[in-house]
Amino acid sequence: MHIIPILHTLYYTVIQSGSMIPISVYQRVYECLMKLLMLPRPHSAVALSTLRSIKMEMTIPGSLYQRRVMAEQNLNTKHFTLQEKVFVLADPAVFSAPLEAAVRAHLEVCSLFRDAPTTEKHLMIRVLRAGLGTACQTCRLAQALEALGDELVEKYFEKVVLAVEQGVKQGTAYAACAAYRNRLQHIHRDILTAAKEEISETDCGPVSSAATSSPEIKFLLWKDDEDLWNLLTNFTLRSCSYSSVDEQEEDKSGIERYLKESDCDDTERPPVRDPAPAVMRRNAFKNTKTEILSLMMEKIKVSPVLKEDRRCHTARVVVMGDDRVLGRLSRAHRSIRKRESKHLKLSRKLNLQLYYIPVMDVEPSPRSPDGGRLSLASLLGRVDPWYNCNINSLGATISKLAGKQQRHDHSQPSGESLFLLDTLCYYLRCGTQPVNLPLYSVKLTRSTCDETSAVEEVFVSHLEADIPEFRHLKEGFTKERSEQRKKATVEMFGAVITVSYTKTSLSKREVVKGEAPMTCGVVITSEPAAGTTGENFLTVSFDSVNPGHNTKIQTQNITIGTMEHRTLSVCLDKDPRRTYTDVQRIEICPCLDPGCNIRSRFSVSKERELTLSKYLDKVLSLPINTFTGVAV
Repeated sequence: MHIIPILHTLYYTVIQSGSMIPISVYQRVYECLMKLLMLPRPHSAVALSTLRSIKMEMTIPGSLYQRRVMAEQNLNTKHFTLQEKVFVLADPAVFSAPLEAAVRAHLEVCSLFRDAPTTEKHLMIRVLRAGLGTACQTCRLAQALEALGDELVEKYFEKVVLAVEQGVKQGTAYAACAAYRNRLQHIHRDILTAAKEEISETDCGPVSSAATSSPEIKFLLWKDDEDLWNLLTNFTLRSCSYSSVDEQEEDKSGIERYLKESDCDDTERPPVRDPAPAVMRRNAFKNTKTEILSLMMEKIKVSPVLKEDRRCHTARVVVMGDDRVLGRLSRAHRSIRKRESKHLKLSRKLNLQLYYIPVMDVEPSPRSPDGGRLSLASLLGRVDPWYNCNINSLGATISKLAGKQQRHDHSQPSGESLFLLDTLCYYLRCGTQPVNLPLYSVKLTRSTCDETSAVEEVFVSHLEADIPEFRHLKEGFTKERSEQRKKATVEMFGAVITVSYTKTSLSKREVVKGEAPMTCGVVITSEPAAGTTGENFLTVSFDSVNPGHNTKIQTQNITIGTMEHRTLSVCLDKDPRRTYTDVQRIEICPCLDPGCNIRSRFSVSKERELTLSKYLDKVLSLPINTFTGVAV
């Protein structure tokens, strides 16, 4: 609870502040981080991630700052192609028109400070001063850069970028550090020589180093389900070329080698052909085994910090709202994985990072502080107290922005707008550890106009089903006084439904049970292992008209059917927009990742599939980034 915030604050100071940090401080932090690696996950994962950043900054001073700024500002060069984009999707059910306008103005204030040439000059000064230390003539360097034309500035900026990238590739050896310093010395001398006539010999005083510029943020209301897919596709395909054969060969994973070496014999599997015909062309796509297996690599049960990420684009998607927007995000996430499993379009180039800022549209009541619609935000806050302190508390500030917007001059950024923007940037830069919220697949069999149809959906937190005929009885019964309940001579329970489920147990043995309770409604809530211990499970509550006869069970798989020609009304994730009526049957089970269906894509024997399944997490989850994360 104390060390993790200190680590994130240190990391943020390194990339945000222009101050020089003594090497002795780096060394002390490095020694401390080495000791923290013995802690269990997720603390060791945070320590290892910070350790790598600190080690890089010690060896290649200025590299952490330069790479972060270039990616966020999309300063694309031939030596550095990493790009980032921030999308903030707000739920229209929570954001009124005044609140939308206020938040948009607060987040898009960063565009006022965007100036690529100025950013490049600040980057060069920062890197040269960090790498050369006292040998860097900062004042004269700033004068020289201001005197040079844009073409020369761009030329020297490319050299600085190349020097940093070469240093990163060469590693942490002493010779690599010395070579990096020598390259910076040559660049420093060339810049001063090129503009020596415009440089004043008088001391111009200290040169202030600008703080890290905020990334460009695209804010929009999430009105259409296809909005997220369109945003990601446009961002990725606008500046990414399609995969080449060389890239496909380089990215072959351990899974593919496993399938080649230890799978079925030649009679079961056709021989491997030359990959040349499998080139992905602009108008004639053809999926390869490597492409499909790249989806599975993300699900291998290995620490994320140990995986090398070769994707050149990062999309940081921030959703704002309550449980309803996370339900919508879970559906969009599954849709993206399903599309990618059929035709790989984004995953090989795009690193998708998901963030959540809880915002309510009503004032919390004393009985229900979160309004009943922030259960997942409360879970994330319990898992990560630093998230609870910084992000959960941000929702109240955002809700009040609409009333304060008119008090400020829009031409100048207010302190509150910078606070919101800076907190969001802190979350984006330091919230690197995911909490995986399990998704559940639900199949709804409906009866409409004498025809039976099925709807496949997904939910992440909540499913509520009730029998409309008993809704008014339950509402009237709950309003009765306790004295009147005692005098009631007739007990009302509800309608008979059939229930078949697999009971969860500590021994993890599956016990299939069946019941036919009388109920007027069913409430199913997700209980992730992140907030409890052991496995993920669902809590199923059967509500009777008489609350004294309510029952609960715990399960991962359940089937509910109606009898007596009755139907159910089903609402997913507390969202009235996702309500289904005339439902006769509900089938719920953990949602499987479409990209991890091995046998449907390869000639894999059942024994080999079971062996590989030990290392492959087939359940689809919604990875929401926090500061510490949790192993689930």
